[in-house]
Amino acid sequence: MAKLVDNPKLAFRLARAIISDIALYNQEKVKDGIKNDNIFDALAEELQEGREHFYGRVDPALTERDQLFDRAIVDVMIKQAGKIESPIW
Repeated sequence: MAKLVDNPKLAFRLARAIISDIALYNQEKVKDGIKNDNIFDALAEELQEGREHFYGRVDPALTERDQLFDRAIVDVMIKQAGKIESPIW
């Protein structure tokens, strides 16, 4: 079995990669979710699957792992969607 990631910087990099893949393979859902201000509902299944994958690769003793994954969602998916017209910005 592979060693679990216990370094916060590496865990954040992994989270960003997972979120990047989700955004890449679900571009229309991201676009529609931003436009309709329901991105977390629109991608609930994909984000949950991504989070489970992340948890499977990151040491549970890394106390900030939830925050790292959530920050990656904002950094990768939300911030990059700033060019999409939306009533929320």
